[in-house]
Amino acid sequence: MFEHYYREILRFLSGRIADRSTAADLAQESYVRVYAAQTAGTSIDDPRALLYRIARNLLVDHHRHTALRAEVEIPTDDDVVTTVQGPKGLEPEIAAASRQGVMELVGVIDGLPPRCRQAFMLNRFDGLSYAQVAAEMGISVKMVEQHIKHALDACEASRWPAQGAAPRRKLNRSRHD
Repeated sequence: MFEHYYREILRFLSGRIADRSTAADLAQESYVRVYAAQTAGTSIDDPRALLYRIARNLLVDHHRHTALRAEVEIPTDDDVVTTVQGPKGLEPEIAAASRQGVMELVGVIDGLPPRCRQAFMLNRFDGLSYAQVAAEMGISVKMVEQHIKHALDACEASRWPAQGAAPRRKLNRSRHD
């Protein structure tokens, strides 16, 4: 299969990317992914179509990453570089404090009761709605709301000692937030 479609896939990619070595890398990655699917036991009816689909997806990803890198790269002209300041978040003290804050939040999340942590992770990290979390966990939406509220309260409480301020509490806070 490699010998049969390689040049065709390479021409397809080279026509869309100016750098031939990048096109060759993407072609090879396409084959690696098809091979991985085959070794995983996936039945592939049309390997050529799958190769093109994977190559096209890799091409889209490549263009996205290239565009993103172009937005964040600093010009190399010496005069311009001396006047450009990096974002405050990249200063060592701020980066260390941010990293420490993230690690504290991870610790808080790890310390949650297992079902509460599971509901929180499904909602906040996997993007499931409360109803979807409830269905996944076999509990009521109301229980999901309580788990999420408990997790958010724990995360909020962990933030305030580091910032040296008292948390803002809502009067008559509803359990339906």
